[in-house]
Amino acid sequence: MSYALVSAKLKSGQPIILDGGTGTDIQRRGAPMSGATWCADVNATHGDIVRAVHDDYVKAGADIIAANTFATSMLSFDAYGRADEVEKLDALAVGYAKAAALGHPVAVAGSFSTQRPVIPGTDRTDLSKNWARDEALALFRRKAQNLKRLGVDLIMMEMMRDTDYSLWACQAAKETGLPLWIGISVERVDGELVGFGRTDQKLKDIAPALASVGPDVMTIMHTSPNDTAEALDILRASFKGPVGAYPECGYFKAPNWVFNDVIAPADLVAEAHHWQGHGASIFGGCCGIGPDHITALSKEFKS
Repeated sequence: MSYALVSAKLKSGQPIILDGGTGTDIQRRGAPMSGATWCADVNATHGDIVRAVHDDYVKAGADIIAANTFATSMLSFDAYGRADEVEKLDALAVGYAKAAALGHPVAVAGSFSTQRPVIPGTDRTDLSKNWARDEALALFRRKAQNLKRLGVDLIMMEMMRDTDYSLWACQAAKETGLPLWIGISVERVDGELVGFGRTDQKLKDIAPALASVGPDVMTIMHTSPNDTAEALDILRASFKGPVGAYPECGYFKAPNWVFNDVIAPADLVAEAHHWQGHGASIFGGCCGIGPDHITALSKEFKS
């Protein structure tokens, strides 16, 4: 794999291009989404679509592609009595990503979330289901160590949003010794940026807590483009390493992503230049962002 190339770019400050929304692009191509586990099961049922999505992001010029392992969250799978299935689904997911990256200067990330069951028909986490710290840590360690065994180049924590589950998950991932990227997802509530779905958690508290784990990179992701610049400023107050931005566009209405008011590729490029002014050197997209956007970012920042 190619993390050495990514590492060299980080050290020199060169822009790095990520892929777009893997799960939403899988949905856009016709794979059925689950109301419980979203795009996780398509690793077993629609592998050709998963592989095609990765292939297109490689062609688009991404330096890093994320395996379809976000939705195989140990918390949600444990809640549904399916925790023992995660390793197999992740093995399939990483295999598709590694096959797409083979022969290209592209690193493969293992996406790692703390997703819990959501309230049906919404994007809101069901906060009534909780795990004790030690129980959650044990589940997160299973996920992290399996991603390492599968040979990912880095672990990409995605939609981190709090100082409990997110912190424990990041600690478990750090234990693997793999490069660790932490992506924080926020939304604006009463004028303040808070963890996505965690209105009790403020970004100004989340950022230093997660930065204390010692990640290689931190990003603002799955966040409205309108809030990303302010979020980057708050993040950089706590973290002096490389930072990046990969926003979402649209909204989730379980089990599907709704592609509304999709940002044009040229507009995403313009926003990325704006985020550069706030210290970002890593750009890509999350839910609702597709290969055309990544092609535009690649042409702009890698030419």
